[in-house]
Amino acid sequence: MPTPYRRIEGRRGPRSAGFTPPGPVTRTPPPDEGRSSFRQVWSDLLFVHWEVRPQAVADLFPPGTRPDVIDGRTFVGLVYFEMRDLSFAMGPALPVIGHFPEINVRLYSVDATGRRGVVFLSLDCARLLPTLAARGAFGLPYRWASARRLRFGDRLLYTVRRRGPAGGRSRVWGTVEEEERHPSPLDDFLTARWGLHAEAWGRTYYWPLHHEPWRFQQVDLLSLEDELIGAATGLPVADSPPASVLYSPGLPVHFGIPIRVGAAGTETATGADHQRP
Repeated sequence: MPTPYRRIEGRRGPRSAGFTPPGPVTRTPPPDEGRSSFRQVWSDLLFVHWEVRPQAVADLFPPGTRPDVIDGRTFVGLVYFEMRDLSFAMGPALPVIGHFPEINVRLYSVDATGRRGVVFLSLDCARLLPTLAARGAFGLPYRWASARRLRFGDRLLYTVRRRGPAGGRSRVWGTVEEEERHPSPLDDFLTARWGLHAEAWGRTYYWPLHHEPWRFQQVDLLSLEDELIGAATGLPVADSPPASVLYSPGLPVHFGIPIRVGAAGTETATGADHQRP
């Protein structure tokens, strides 16, 4: 299945003209409208990030969005976590298939209204049914993979091997400490993201995300081997030391109803318009 995030030759994202500068990053979530498209619990999150030039990844953003920057820099991230209690709208949690490890590659976006978000380049999931459902219903670039999370006291291990001929692997070891970490401005930029931008069926959508503010603990990265970022971006950044490593024990989240983003990044429709053309 083709990914909704595609390279377009010669395109460097939208021009800055007409874009509203984003406001300050805030750890406090925006008001919750109360409507949900799906709910889940994220646990044992490990965020690993590398700095990249905005121009090097601009082709990977959906129309109507551009790389978000802090001090002129943007980042590509690997996020490892375990998903639990997946449910749609207000329905009950799905048994068995609603519990699995997930590893995603993501970038940091902003649209013309100044809404900050993330752009997923790939999401590797250990369950086939959620993978097919997310790709088919929402156009998200999920991949079926063999993935696991292991915890040995304060040691945390994630491994993933993508299924299929393209393959791709990732493996990370970390030591989690009890000491809490007060978020820095960079930590907030990378994690205080209250939505995602996604291109599906020729349109760009913004999906609001709601959860409590993040809590972080100190973590030491012991080892990391990754092929997923290179496969998604063509950049060998994972061969160098990361610029940021964060750990959170996790929290419950829910996604709101998607909002359609216009060609220049402006909001043109609500979630009621979210359907296949």
